[in-house]
Amino acid sequence: MKKRIIYIAISIAVCLLIGLLAGFATQSSVNDWYATLNKPEFTPPNALFAPVWTVLYVLMGVAAGIVWSKGYHHVWVKTALYHFVFQLLFNALWSIVFFGLKNPFVALLVILILLCLIMLTIKWFNVVSKPAAILMIPYLLWVGFAAVLNYRIWELNS
Repeated sequence: MKKRIIYIAISIAVCLLIGLLAGFATQSSVNDWYATLNKPEFTPPNALFAPVWTVLYVLMGVAAGIVWSKGYHHVWVKTALYHFVFQLLFNALWSIVFFGLKNPFVALLVILILLCLIMLTIKWFNVVSKPAAILMIPYLLWVGFAAVLNYRIWELNS
């Protein structure tokens, strides 16, 4: 049990760190470039994003920690965690491309790949731990919403 808590704590810390690093790319243009974009009526207020992402990164970290605690020596655990790491990297890449490079079209391509990677991660998490897979569903839903938002922003500003 203590081992599981350590794995969960480390996983949460890694997820929050990735989120913090991605946030640096976001902050650089959220008040200038992003503010000038045409956005759809369903765009959430900027103040909502940080709390939502914080909760999602914590849920992702708990899920990854649960899977990791099942034993990294097991091929299914390794496979699940490899998928998790790849999707986490694409998560950060999206912020860099959308906000840092100010490229909504390429960011749309990145977020579509991210959605696929999240679904694969959920599939593999489910093989190892159903509760871990369930913890990833809010993240999948939010990224799905973000993909629609990204598409509409690209469409409105092309």
